[in-house]
Parts: sequence; structure tokens; C-alpha cells
Amino acid sequence: MMAVVNHTSLQPASFLLMGIPGLEELHIWLSIPFCLMYLAAVFGNSILFFVIVTEQSLHEPMYLFLAMLAVADLVLSSSTVPKALSIFWSLSKEMSFHACLTQMFFAHVSFIAESTILLAMAFDRYIAICNPLRYAAVFTRSVMAKIGLAAIARGFFVIFPTIFLLRRLPYCGRKLMPHTYCEHMGIARLACADIAVNIWYGFATTLLSPGVDILLIGVSYVLILRAVFRLSSKEAQLKAVRTCSSHACVIVMFYTPAFFSFFTHRFGHNIPIHVHILLANLYMLLPPMLNPIVYTVKNKLIREKVSRIFFKHGQWC
Repeated sequence: MMAVVNHTSLQPASFLLMGIPGLEELHIWLSIPFCLMYLAAVFGNSILFFVIVTEQSLHEPMYLFLAMLAVADLVLSSSTVPKALSIFWSLSKEMSFHACLTQMFFAHVSFIAESTILLAMAFDRYIAICNPLRYAAVFTRSVMAKIGLAAIARGFFVIFPTIFLLRRLPYCGRKLMPHTYCEHMGIARLACADIAVNIWYGFATTLLSPGVDILLIGVSYVLILRAVFRLSSKEAQLKAVRTCSSHACVIVMFYTPAFFSFFTHRFGHNIPIHVHILLANLYMLLPPMLNPIVYTVKNKLIREKVSRIFFKHGQWC
């Protein structure tokens, strides 16, 4: 009997996710933009992935990176938003302990994988502009496959230890989680024990994963801009800038809400909790929704392929 009690105190059967505390009366209204943004993210990324996979002319490194990005966006948004909508619509607020850890794992792994892909895309643009003659030799099919696997492996090995860091904590019957989805520190703060290891591990992984990525992306863009300004032709300069503009937009959209959420969560103690949670949802929803739009609008070839699909479909109907 004692063993059962101890086991129960260490691992609660389930958590009760409260959504956005302080905005409970607005849950049904908040669900409308959440739902529309999620549907746009799923539709846009699915179309982008389908077009790139089925069109032979798009089987080039730049477009294969976009396909990887689309998959990461689909996992990132789908791992969190459906549960948030379930909470907003009062369908189900309960989530088992193991389901909570699983959701956290996929959300964080896909975030780190996407950050890794964005770093690889920055290197892709650097080689394309600064050393174009070596581009075909550097970004072969084999290298592209290895980059995709490395993105997944990196996310896996960074996040996997957090499962054990959370399983070792006692929760003393605490079940109420003021959030729309499970994330590492949100779960850890329910524990009735010292969570210093969790805090420092979360801080270190943030600095060493997306933190290092954004630093290296910044260095690559400094080198790219230096090479662009050395070009004698104004037309060549504009063409080089255009090839990087889509990627630069996506980087800003991906990292800005994520880092803002991270730093306000740790240092903005005077900021209301509903602001923290809205920001945490924003970086799960905004980049997946906007990424396919940015690349479709700014890339003529993708735009033509997507238009052709809808034109054929409209003609068939």
C-alpha cells in the first residue's frame, strides 16, 4: 500500500489544464483566431509540402529545406493547438501525466528541429551567394538527408533528458496547470521539491540550441551582406537581397515571439500570467501560419505551382 502511495505522489495520474487564467470568459472568443490560424497553418504547410514533394523541378536544396520546415511547423502547431482548442471549448481539460510529457516532448523537439533547419538554410544562402561554384558540391541529396536527420536527432537528445528530470520530481497531488499545453517549466513548477536542475537545464538548452542558432545565423548574414555590397552591379545586389528576404522574414517571425516569451517568462515577474501564456501560444501558431504564406508570395516558382494545383482543381470541379 505504501509503495502505491509513494508512486502516486511522484507521478500524478493526470493534470488539469486551465487554459488562460484571468481570461476564462474570453476562451470561446479566443478559440476563433486560434482555430483559424491553426487551420491556415495546417492547410498552408500541407500544400507547400505536397507541391515540393510531387514537383520534380522543386527537388532542389532550397525547396527541400522548405519541405522540412513545413513538416516541423505541422508538428509544432499540431502538438499543442488541438488541446488548447479542446480547453477553450470545454471539451476536455484533463491530460494524463504521460500524455503531458509526450506533448511537451514533441512541441520542444519540433521547435529545436525548426531552429536547426533555419540555421542550415542560412548556411545554404551563404554558400549560394558567397561561394556559388561550390553550391552543388556542398548541398547534395545525401547532405540534405543528413541535415534533416541531424535536426531531428538534435531536438531528441536535447529534450529527452527533461522527461527524466520531470519524472523524478514529487508533485504531492498538485494537478492544476495554468496553461493551454504542457511545457517543461510549466510541469516542473507544479512539483513540491527543488527544481533548480530543471531551471538551469532549461536555461542552458535555450542558450545552446536556439541561442547559438540565432548567433550563427546573424554571423552568416553579416558575411552575406558584406559579399552583397561588394558586388559591382546594382541589379546583382537586389537579386541577392531578394533571395534572402524570405528567409530573413521567417527568422524574425520564428525567433522574436519565442525569445520574447522565454525572457518574459524568466525575468518579467511583473507581467500578468495571461500575457505569458498568450506569448507561449503565439510562437506555436504564428510562424507555422505565416511561413508558407511568405514563401509562396515571395517565390515565383512555388507560387506558380500552387496556382496550377488550384486552377486544375477548379477546372476539374
